[in-house]
Amino acid sequence: MASEASDPHLNASDPDATFINASCLDLLLIEMVPMAYRLPTALGSLGYEEGTEADEEDTREAAFHRLEALGYRVGQGLVERFSKDRPRFVEVLDMIKFLCKDLWILLFRKQIDNLKTNHRGVFVLTDNSFKPFGRMSMASSKEAVTRAQPHLWFPCGVIRGSLASMGISATVQAETSELPAATFQIKTVMAKN
Repeated sequence: MASEASDPHLNASDPDATFINASCLDLLLIEMVPMAYRLPTALGSLGYEEGTEADEEDTREAAFHRLEALGYRVGQGLVERFSKDRPRFVEVLDMIKFLCKDLWILLFRKQIDNLKTNHRGVFVLTDNSFKPFGRMSMASSKEAVTRAQPHLWFPCGVIRGSLASMGISATVQAETSELPAATFQIKTVMAKN
């Protein structure tokens, strides 16, 4: 799913390799947020009068769940496809590194810029030039940050789905304070025996 072969095992001569045009992926990611906002209105499923505060909050919540669920499924599929020939991951940190390097390259054509951990199940991933934000611009920085936030919901789902596919339950939150940077915080949920 990358525009270029980022792994020597993934090249154009490999009949199982799947490449996607980078521009098409960028456009898809850009259009997903408006689509997620339009669906509840198109389906008439909220039951609120249009334009009310409750309607706006529920529309936002429905869009979040839709985008996060789509990302979750994509994350699961990516890990199933691109980790099948690797030894099973044992350590959580190795899983996070796989996500930061290999999967991020497949989706966004670059690695995560910074990974921090408290070694107690919390990881902070920083992408200083998050590809979906590369073309966003607004009159004011505050407006840009507000409008960019929903574009982080799909990648949060991708991260959560990827980790779930590797056997890790986690919550993922993302934020941006200045475009084009994005920060993803992962809190793993340890299974109780």
